[in-house]
Amino acid sequence: MHEKIEIGTDYITLGQFLKLANIFESGGMIKGFLQEQGVIVNGEKEYRRGRKLYENDVVEIDGAGSYIVARNK
Repeated sequence: MHEKIEIGTDYITLGQFLKLANIFESGGMIKGFLQEQGVIVNGEKEYRRGRKLYENDVVEIDGAGSYIVARNK
């Protein structure tokens, strides 16, 4: 089961999403983690902080869980 993370816009960048989900304490930690390990977005490995995420996109983070982008309507 995916944990829902709600956004109030049409999209959010991966870096902003990870910060919003409170998975990492700082932007620097996010940058380092993505450069070294990356995450899975919709079944594909992703290393870019600027990757745009839209409603129903699924982000899987090794050791942290699985999250889904939900639109706050």
